[in-house]
Amino acid sequence: MTSYRRRPLFLSAAALLVAASGCSSTDASASITVPSPPAEEAALCRALDQELPDKVAGQDREDPEPSSELTAGWGDAAIVLRCGVPRPERMSDPQGQGVDVDGVNWLLEERDAGPRLTTTYRETYVEVTLGSQYTHDISPLTDLAGPVKKTVPGTF
Repeated sequence: MTSYRRRPLFLSAAALLVAASGCSSTDASASITVPSPPAEEAALCRALDQELPDKVAGQDREDPEPSSELTAGWGDAAIVLRCGVPRPERMSDPQGQGVDVDGVNWLLEERDAGPRLTTTYRETYVEVTLGSQYTHDISPLTDLAGPVKKTVPGTF
């Protein structure tokens, strides 16, 4: 696996408050693409779905359409999780940025619509997209790291 630069993530109470108070600008009825992982990875994703919290960063769970055990959402799709996604091309970039949140490593891709983060060193890739209100705040990962760590084994 290609390595990338890892940066530890230190969250402040202020950052958590900012995340919890953010408002969504994304339409909840927006359709997302459901991943099509191999059967072994889909089983890990189903286990992850059972462990996901009802709230992330203070946002209630509101799963996107189409409904699937491979996807989840919180706060009118301000936070969207897809499990079993393909390996991101950016993961091969030696200049790629990574963060560690509670023992789970994530590749950080900054986008105008908000950050996209994908797990690294796990038996399947879990992608989390955050709305633009989280452009400089990835604290929602603190609510997701535990379930990922519990259900998607590491590969290192």
